Amino acid sequence: MACFVCMPIFCSLVFLEAAGEKCKMHDHFELNELYKSGDIILGGLFVLNFKVVNPELSFTSKPDQWKCESFEVSIFQRVQTMIFAIEEINKNHSFLPNITLGYRLYDNCVHLPVALRAATALLSGTGDVTIDGNCTGPPPVVAIVGDPLSYHSIAASRIMSLFGMPMVSYFATCSCLSNKREFPSFLRTIPSDAFQVKAMIEIIKHYGWVWIGVIASDDDYGQNALKDLIEEVNKFGCLAFIERVPTTYNKEKIDQIVNTIKQSTAQVIVGFSSEAELSILAKEIVNQNITGKQWVASEAWSTFTAVARTEYFDSFGGTIGVAIRKGSIPGLEKFLLQVHPDSIDSNNMIVKFWESLFECKFLQSSDKINSSSLLGRHICTGLEDIHNITSAYSDVTDLRPSYNVYKAVYAIAHALHNLMSCKNGNGPFENKSCADIKTIQPWQVLHYLKRVNFTNHLGERVAFDENGDALAIYDIVNWQKSDDGNVVIKTIDSVECFKCPNDHWSNLGKTQCVLKELEFLSYEDAMGITLTSVTLFGAFLSVVVLSVTLCFLCSLSFIGQPSHTTCMLRHVIFGISFVLCISCILVKTIVVIMAFRATLPGNNMMKWFGIVQQRGTVFFFTLVQSLICITWLVTAPPAPAKNTKYFNSKIIVECDLGSLIGFSFLLGYIGFLSCICFLLAFFARNLPDTFNEAKFITFSMLIFCAVWISFIPAYISSPGKHTVAVEVFAILASSFGVLLSIFVPKVYIIIFKPEMNSKKALMSRQNGDQYEK
Repeated sequence: MACFVCMPIFCSLVFLEAAGEKCKMHDHFELNELYKSGDIILGGLFVLNFKVVNPELSFTSKPDQWKCESFEVSIFQRVQTMIFAIEEINKNHSFLPNITLGYRLYDNCVHLPVALRAATALLSGTGDVTIDGNCTGPPPVVAIVGDPLSYHSIAASRIMSLFGMPMVSYFATCSCLSNKREFPSFLRTIPSDAFQVKAMIEIIKHYGWVWIGVIASDDDYGQNALKDLIEEVNKFGCLAFIERVPTTYNKEKIDQIVNTIKQSTAQVIVGFSSEAELSILAKEIVNQNITGKQWVASEAWSTFTAVARTEYFDSFGGTIGVAIRKGSIPGLEKFLLQVHPDSIDSNNMIVKFWESLFECKFLQSSDKINSSSLLGRHICTGLEDIHNITSAYSDVTDLRPSYNVYKAVYAIAHALHNLMSCKNGNGPFENKSCADIKTIQPWQVLHYLKRVNFTNHLGERVAFDENGDALAIYDIVNWQKSDDGNVVIKTIDSVECFKCPNDHWSNLGKTQCVLKELEFLSYEDAMGITLTSVTLFGAFLSVVVLSVTLCFLCSLSFIGQPSHTTCMLRHVIFGISFVLCISCILVKTIVVIMAFRATLPGNNMMKWFGIVQQRGTVFFFTLVQSLICITWLVTAPPAPAKNTKYFNSKIIVECDLGSLIGFSFLLGYIGFLSCICFLLAFFARNLPDTFNEAKFITFSMLIFCAVWISFIPAYISSPGKHTVAVEVFAILASSFGVLLSIFVPKVYIIIFKPEMNSKKALMSRQNGDQYEK
């Protein structure tokens, strides 16, 4: 339908007649605008006034222009952001060198005919122009930032696409605009509604809401979003009502919608509407004191400060909405406060802004006679101080649509820069040619614009997909009341995350940091109780064998929360106890061998290895291990440490070794003595003794070495408290191996075979062995 409406309007605007070598425009429109010249001009379409006064159509004279009223101060920030971005680019001499960007910006007044007039004025230019008879030459603008409204963009883009004029919208979200067959020159820096609906559905599901009311603007934006929402809600819930908000003011329809909301049992209402339409409906809802409703807002009004205010909080407080991603623009605030009306042209946007901000009015030449035109407002002098007024216009803490405007300008600038960087012979156009920046055409800019891909100062990637859509990133916002009574729009589940401290982690909702659970091998848990019980049982069995008892008891120092003392002592006690035990067994092995040799005629070896020598050997071997431990403790002692790399929700309290070399020397020395003991016992295993103790020592050392060899990979691969448990298990297993292999056979003979434990039996067995020998 829009095609049939807009084309005649366009034709009447741009119809040019050749008069010699001049093209003369038949008429031009009086539009609220801002203009600055430049080598290349960018166009812009914005919503500033929210009300239009239609001209009287008498058909007896030329109708007056549409009059735009009800200027919204906060939205003027978006206009200024575009100007700021252009001036920032002009100051960057390495970006678009020797090229100055200018701008021509129009207000669409939330009125489709005005929006189309503004769009076609950008396309065809304004005023008298002198060009050749073929109407060729540089275009008035090479690209347009806007239009912000979906149904405006749909109508305007159908005209612009005929000429390859790129439109980069910062606020139009209708999923229909992703259709590149219908809108080939349309792109946007805001995600499509196809993504927004999915985000809103996730919010609704999160809270378990299944009985929902919906209001949507009666245009392409609202109805396309409504279609997608109905499809998704029907999968898990029901819609209590569906109401369509008129795009033009209709009191009867507004009253009917408000009455539906009031009477409905649905406590949750989803709203897809533009700011202008929602503000009218919201005012009536507040007037009728409708409260207790949970509103879910689309991005079009989720950060709309005209509704998010104290007077409306009883009705709209707690609103949850999907919002455009917030960004920051360094230097923008200072720029916004530099604005000042240099002229008093009534169609100048800055004049309109100034009058609305200070609630005053500049006197035009025609107003000097009739001061009633002031309508109760005082006269603007132009000397008012903007720094003394706090308004949403100068608030840069919550840049959302303005941030999208900023990205749109830079996207166009990057396209122009890439176009300038083209080298003939490698160009994208016919015969691999490049575009000339001095005679650039919109369709050439569009070619490069579709392919822009850069990272801005926030580290955000700016690019368009095959449908001309931006990457889908949203903020979820909530309307809350601050301590001073003002309404604030808070970002919540935010992309601006911060890392929790090392001893904290995020809760399941990712909303706060909670203290991590401390994990260590304690005496209270099942594993600790089991190991402690086994330890004490082994110590009891070996109570008569001092060195083995110490081996069992040293494992107790590994259980419990590590401290500086226990971390230093546990490996020292372990290392010395085991060296003491192995030294005793080694000396015993030597004694067994020498005792056998001493029974041979003429051999008196035992006198060289008596009790004193045996004890001295044990002391020497143990002293060496003690020196290793002392050196380790002096240079890099073990200390308690908090390990967070294995689990998010737990902190493993463990002993950091301090020096891996020291720990390696401690284990290596134990292994060295064990190997010597094993080899000596192995060579003496077949000695002809009544009770061959060397055979049992060999078996015990075999178990001991097997346990500690398998301990190393298990120790490395076990996380958390299991690392300590593996070490304790190795201590207990090797201790039991020594205890059972050496002493159980002795106990068995003593208890169950006492006749073999007599001197007569031992001597007779020994004599028999010598005879056989």
